[in-house]
Amino acid sequence: MLHLQNYINGQLVPPSAGHYLPNIEPATGQVFSQIPDSDAEDVARATAAAQAALAAWRRLPAGDRGKLLVRISELIERDLERLAQAESQDNGKPVSLARTVDIPRAASNFAFFGTAAQHFASETHFQEGVALNYTVRHPLGVVGCISPWNLPLYLFTWKIAPALAAGCCVVAKPSEITPYTAFLLSELCMEAGLPAGVLNIVHGTGPGAGQSIIEHPGIKAISFTGGTKTGEHIARTAAPMFKKLSLELGGKNPNLIFADCDLAEAVRTSLRSSFANQGQICLCGSRIFVERSIYEQFRQEFLAGVAALTVGDPQDSGSRQGALVSEAHLEKVLSYIALAHEEGGTLLAGGKRVTLEGRCAEGYFLQPTVFEGLAPDCRVNREEIFGPVVTLTPFDTEEEVLAWANGTEYGLAATIWTRDLNRAHRVAHELHSGIVWINTWLHRDLRTPFGGMKNSGVGREGGLEALRFFTEPQSVTVKL
Repeated sequence: MLHLQNYINGQLVPPSAGHYLPNIEPATGQVFSQIPDSDAEDVARATAAAQAALAAWRRLPAGDRGKLLVRISELIERDLERLAQAESQDNGKPVSLARTVDIPRAASNFAFFGTAAQHFASETHFQEGVALNYTVRHPLGVVGCISPWNLPLYLFTWKIAPALAAGCCVVAKPSEITPYTAFLLSELCMEAGLPAGVLNIVHGTGPGAGQSIIEHPGIKAISFTGGTKTGEHIARTAAPMFKKLSLELGGKNPNLIFADCDLAEAVRTSLRSSFANQGQICLCGSRIFVERSIYEQFRQEFLAGVAALTVGDPQDSGSRQGALVSEAHLEKVLSYIALAHEEGGTLLAGGKRVTLEGRCAEGYFLQPTVFEGLAPDCRVNREEIFGPVVTLTPFDTEEEVLAWANGTEYGLAATIWTRDLNRAHRVAHELHSGIVWINTWLHRDLRTPFGGMKNSGVGREGGLEALRFFTEPQSVTVKL
C-alpha cells in the first residue's frame, strides 16, 4: 500500500498526528493508497517553513526563480507517462486525456510563469519639473493555494507557478480525493533543487488542513478553485482577516448554437464540451441551446455522437468516458437525473450507471446523459451538476436565448456558434460570462485572464492577472 507524505521544508514527512485517509481508485472502487490527514499543526509547520524561506526567495532575481520553475516543467515533461497513469488512477479519467491535456498543461504552467515574471513591468509617471512617480510590485508573502479534484495537477500548478514566480512562498493543499500527482510533484521539486520551504504541500481534508490554511494569520492570500458554497465559507473566514482572495467557483455554462453555424464542427465540439472528463470540468457546456430551424438535425447528429462515446476502463485506449471521481459524486449526479425526470424532462440518451466486467466491476461509471423538454428555469438547468448530463433546448430569437443563458446565478463561461461576425461579438458582450468562446471551446491562452462573474467567483487567474494577484503595489515618489 502506497503511503503519501506531506512536503514541508523541502522534505517528505508524515502527518504530525500520524493519521491517514484512504485514497480510492474510482475505476475500481478499491483503496490503493493512504494520504496524510493533516491538521493545524502540520499547516503551522508548513507556514513556518515558508516564512523562513521567504526573505531569500523574494530577493532572488526573477530570472533565477524562473529557471527553477522551467526545470520543474522539464521534469514534468520527462515523467509525463508516469504522471498521466497516476492522474488516471487517482481521478478516474482516461489515461489518454491525462496524457494529452492534464499533464502537458501542468508542465506549460511552470514554463509560462517561469519566464512571465521577467516581463512583468511596473508603471512610471513623470510630473514635469516636479517629481518622478513609479510603482513597485512586491510579493505578498506566504500564500495559500487550494485546488480541486477534477483537473488535479493542472489546476494545482496553475496556482502554485504564478505564486512562486511572483516571489511568494506557498502552502498548498490538493484535494484529498485526488492527491497522488501532487505528491509526485513534491518529488520533482526536490529533484529540481527548489529551496526548502519555498513550496510546501499539505494533504488532508477541507475542514481539517484547508480550514487551517485559510485561518492561519501568517498566510496573506488564498487562491481557491472549487464549489461556490465552499467559496462562500472561505470568504466569511478570510475576509475579516483582510486576506486577499481569488475564488474560481462553479459554472452552469450555456452553449448557444445559431442556425448559420458550421453544424458538423458545432456537434463535434459540443460533444467534447459536454462530456470531456465525464463532464467534470467547470467550463463544460451543460445547457445546449439550439436555434429551432436546425434543432432536429443537431439533436440527431449529437445523439449519434453520444452513442459512440465508449464508457470503459480508463486504462483502455478505446475508452472515451472513464469513471466519476467518487461514489458520493456519482450518487449526486444520479440524483439530478432523477430530478430531471421529476421536472418533466424527456431522456434522450444514457441516464444509468454502467457496470463493467473485470477489475472495474465496482467502479463509478455513468452513461453520458441527454435530456430535452426541460424548462430553462428548472433546477436541472440552473444548478451545477458537474457530471455527464446535458440538456437540449430549442430557441427562436437572440433575445430569448440570451435571457435563458444569463438566467442562472453563475457566470463562468459560454460558447457561441455562428458565422455572423457581428452577431458573435454582439452576443458575447451581452453574456454575463467571464469567458466566452466563439466557434471553439477550451481554447487556452495563458496570457489571458481567467475567471467568472456573479457566483462563479471573484478575481482573475492566468497571465499577468495572476502575477498581480500574488503581489501588492507600492508607489514611490521622488522629488525632482
